[in-house]
Amino acid sequence: MKSDKISEAVVRRLPVYLRYLNELHLREVATVSSQELGQKLALNPAQIRKDLAYFGDFGRKGIGYDVSYLIEKIRHILKLDQEINVVLVGAGNLGHALSNYKSFLKDNMKIVAVFDESAYKVGTKINNLVVQPMEELTSTIKKLGIRIGIITVPDVHAQEVADKLISAGIEAILNFAPTILKAPPHIRIHTADFTTDLQSLAYYLDNGKGGAEHDEA
Repeated sequence: MKSDKISEAVVRRLPVYLRYLNELHLREVATVSSQELGQKLALNPAQIRKDLAYFGDFGRKGIGYDVSYLIEKIRHILKLDQEINVVLVGAGNLGHALSNYKSFLKDNMKIVAVFDESAYKVGTKINNLVVQPMEELTSTIKKLGIRIGIITVPDVHAQEVADKLISAGIEAILNFAPTILKAPPHIRIHTADFTTDLQSLAYYLDNGKGGAEHDEA
């Protein structure tokens, strides 16, 4: 890696590249140029080359990128070539949907434990996982070597859950609660806020009839 300080914007674009490269691989496409990637992903080819150059010299002038090789390298950069155990807190409708989402598996990411504070939900099953009480959170995280947590609880409880996850040793959190969480600098938190995204989309209604603009999250 050429730089120890990679911007979050670069890291967030890597899964976008990986998704399209996987599509190419399924179509048995052997090589792809930054120009072709840029056209498909609505990104500047120079930006794509710059992003990838942070991590190594993967392309060949006049040929482009070997699709299989670049998939392997990006998966390694994103640590998707190792098993990553995930814990989910909040066994409501969204928690059920995420626990049953199979696409995690192909990236070696797996929800291995689900927790909820409701006595009505504890003991029920979601995708063959028994919903556990919060009292077992710390011991389970340590036992299973869980490194990422997903929060799908109401916003009023989200900070409390985040604090418990962090105290138990979680290194990163994907937060679906519509609130901003506080955490130590070494803990990475990404928030998926459906409401904000929908509200921002509403701004563009009737304003973009001249063409479509796509934003990759």
